[in-house]
Amino acid sequence: MKVAVLGATGAVGRTMLRILEDRGFPADEIVPLASERSAGTTVRWRGRDWTVRQPTPDAFAGCEIALFSAGATRSREWAPFAAGAGAVVIDNSSAWRMHPRVPLVVPEVNGAAAADRPLGIIANPNCATIQLVVALAALHRQSELRRVVITTLQAVSGAGQGGIDALNAELAGGTAEDSPFVARIAGNAIPWIGPRLEDGWNEEEEKIRAETRRILNLPALPVAATCVRVPVETGHSISATVDLARPLSPRAIREALSGIEGLVVSDADRDPLARDVAGTDEIHVGHVRSDRDLPGVVHLWIVADNLRKGAATNAVQIAETVVRSLAESHG
Repeated sequence: MKVAVLGATGAVGRTMLRILEDRGFPADEIVPLASERSAGTTVRWRGRDWTVRQPTPDAFAGCEIALFSAGATRSREWAPFAAGAGAVVIDNSSAWRMHPRVPLVVPEVNGAAAADRPLGIIANPNCATIQLVVALAALHRQSELRRVVITTLQAVSGAGQGGIDALNAELAGGTAEDSPFVARIAGNAIPWIGPRLEDGWNEEEEKIRAETRRILNLPALPVAATCVRVPVETGHSISATVDLARPLSPRAIREALSGIEGLVVSDADRDPLARDVAGTDEIHVGHVRSDRDLPGVVHLWIVADNLRKGAATNAVQIAETVVRSLAESHG
């Protein structure tokens, strides 16, 4: 099998290559693609160097899967070419997430949606959305969701390699000329991710609201997010307050969370931390509490590696779902 990776030299693209290798994905050839600046360099995969090329209309020929992580503009430009060449495109940008004919997929929650892809494109959700909806889906199976309020503490790697470079430059005592942040990030917390909309909400906050509703198939679910960038290299943390239609005991909450694939519930006396979950593919939940004053309200702490499960791993898991369905249809 031949797999194209657009954005192969970026933080998420390199992680995609690593996860394809780690998970033994059934590919024997990759086509690493990136911008003109990276063309001609090499990436290491399965013991050999592969030359990076610029994307062209014929670059996707013979590819069955195309993993995209090069931003919305490039995704809008190149996804139709890749799909037209016969590849199933799995796109990590925001370009296709709300398109009515493109499924938005988290395999543990709505993996079956990947089969209905009339444009040949599947969208990978926002990194914070992925870890949130897995926990919400687990609770929703036991008691209907009525409202969700969250605060995210998002790592600098969520802004790409430029975010990592900016933090490292500032920690070394310098400044980052090309920082993607609106203020100095070292020693700071910035409640501003993405453009700020006219009504005061940031774009990242609206993404989480819209995507959560779509993935859970709950179009009227009230969702409010406050998204904060923090000086952590890898690992997004979310403080979530969830209002359930039927109260659940703390034990029932933990049992519900433990019943969904890919989610790890921490012991009551040990909470998951971004530093500890970096490099893992699971979503970790801890600090589970029933509200003392409001029956049915649950408080959770949700942590995941944003480069892996929040981006690359989820995309590869979608690809695995596609490969299984293709094998079944051919068999």
